[in-house]
Amino acid sequence: MIKTLFTRKNLIAISLVVFYAFIFLFTGVCLDNGTSMVSTRNPIAKLGQSLGFQLVDASLSAFVCLILVSFYIIVFAVAFIYERRYAIVNNKKPYSFKMIRSYVLTALACAVLSIGLGVVIQNPINKENIGNLFLYLTQTFVLATLIYVLLFLIIGALLMFVINFLFVDKPFKFFDDNKEPIFDDEDIVSNDVASAFDEGAQTEGHMEGFGPSGVGGGYGGAPSGAPMGDSVVRAAEELDDREKVFPSLSRIDNEFAGIDADPIQSDDLTLEELANRFRNYLAEYEKLYFDIDTIRFFISGFAASHFEILEGLSGTGKSSLPRYFAKFVNGRVLFMPVQATWRDKTNILGFFNEFTQTYSETDFLVELYRANYNPDLIHIFVLDEMNISRVEYYFADLLSVLEYPKDEWLLKVMTVPYNFIPPVKLENGTVKIPENSYFVGTANKDDSTFTITDKVYDRAITTEFDYKNDAFVTEGDCDPVKLSYSKLNGLYTEAISNEEYRLTREDYDKINAISDFVYDQFGIAIGNRILTQIDNIVPVFVAAGGTKECAIDFMVSKKLISKVEGRFEEYVKNALKQLLVLINKTYGEKALPRTEKVINNILRTL
Repeated sequence: MIKTLFTRKNLIAISLVVFYAFIFLFTGVCLDNGTSMVSTRNPIAKLGQSLGFQLVDASLSAFVCLILVSFYIIVFAVAFIYERRYAIVNNKKPYSFKMIRSYVLTALACAVLSIGLGVVIQNPINKENIGNLFLYLTQTFVLATLIYVLLFLIIGALLMFVINFLFVDKPFKFFDDNKEPIFDDEDIVSNDVASAFDEGAQTEGHMEGFGPSGVGGGYGGAPSGAPMGDSVVRAAEELDDREKVFPSLSRIDNEFAGIDADPIQSDDLTLEELANRFRNYLAEYEKLYFDIDTIRFFISGFAASHFEILEGLSGTGKSSLPRYFAKFVNGRVLFMPVQATWRDKTNILGFFNEFTQTYSETDFLVELYRANYNPDLIHIFVLDEMNISRVEYYFADLLSVLEYPKDEWLLKVMTVPYNFIPPVKLENGTVKIPENSYFVGTANKDDSTFTITDKVYDRAITTEFDYKNDAFVTEGDCDPVKLSYSKLNGLYTEAISNEEYRLTREDYDKINAISDFVYDQFGIAIGNRILTQIDNIVPVFVAAGGTKECAIDFMVSKKLISKVEGRFEEYVKNALKQLLVLINKTYGEKALPRTEKVINNILRTL
């Protein structure tokens, strides 16, 4: 926020005050009758005498007071500009009674520290010395102000002449009624600085919050009928204060007073305890039954990617799993049903409404903004039936940003006009995707949905829900836990750095043998992104109580073999049979059941 407290216009004002302070100091020196630095016949002294001023024999203490007054003139100007700008940034009236009182107190403090100290150091302190001091300062102030105004007018006239002479052949449009206004409250803004507000369409969502922050409701989504193309704000003057442009984001600023929430005290537990306890919790409290490996894949998947896809049969608990995980760890979850009309990022981030001059905030944007204030609280964003529209259309920006280094996880919301003070966490018109945010998409495979492309699959960890699990009797702890993001991330880091859990050279050789065969036969390869995901998910899955072979089986089946689906060339069937032989030879029979199942399913379609 600091960089918003001073602007170019304010810095110009400060430089003008510094120039005035210099003239004040120089004028005082020239009005001294006893100094040896300048002659008493100097032009400034003669000007003063012509106005009826008298030269004063200033003592050393008077010179010290003169320097102090010059210095505190600058101090007051800087303090005044800072306080005024601080009020604007925090959405307060800069000339309210409270702020005016603050300005007056600042002025009094500067006066006491300059003139008051000058009086104290007089030697001796008597009526005559104090009278001479105030006469000296008063005359200096009046004459310095007069000289400053004259210089300002002369220099301004010269600049006006030079500028207009240089542009004499250019049209002057100051009085052109067709020109867009260039008024501003704080900083002059050009006509086009506020362009490029995005279009939007209707967004629906529902947010649930668990834990210290309580239960939250939805925040108005983007209305239908959004303007097509880029909206343009013609000048900063047209934008109202940020509480009207961004009402929901401003409410969050007020709720947290612009300060991030404190770290969360987390329970001490391992990844294996977390997986087992979550499975028991689902069975005991929610009557949902999952096999333990599904829970392990779900938890460990976030170590490899902040984006997971849960796909498969309807009614198998895809939507419930992330929802109840947030409840289980005392975090927050945003549940958003995807609409078939979603076409671009405005459906999840909102858009600027040129008609109302406000930003149509979506639930997704508001909850993402709130997550920035809770860096230690786990936030999960669920896009339900995400492939009812094309994922690569509305989710493309976020997919790309998550590939960047974490300090560059920024989503462009709008182009902020130079004069507009946005919400605190909307710096430069962008909202940060905090590391405590995880995104889960649920997907059905039927005729009513679009196919998810490899571009999306490659960036996500995908778990298949093929069947409903039978009920079981829980054993062990099943109560919810308090789990902070820092604790969860620490568990991930600890597992990944454990050499015992990591892939060995032999493991890499086996994976490469299968990958090379698939590449030779089908032209499908495992890229660096997928290798990194495998490196991260395998040790975390093992730390959660699983085995390396199970994790490798999971990744190879989803990241490599599944890409063969949809090919019907004559060579495919024979190549897949050879691949089965290679897998059995490399890992042993039935060692990679998921991979073998995918291959057999493809063979049945050929």
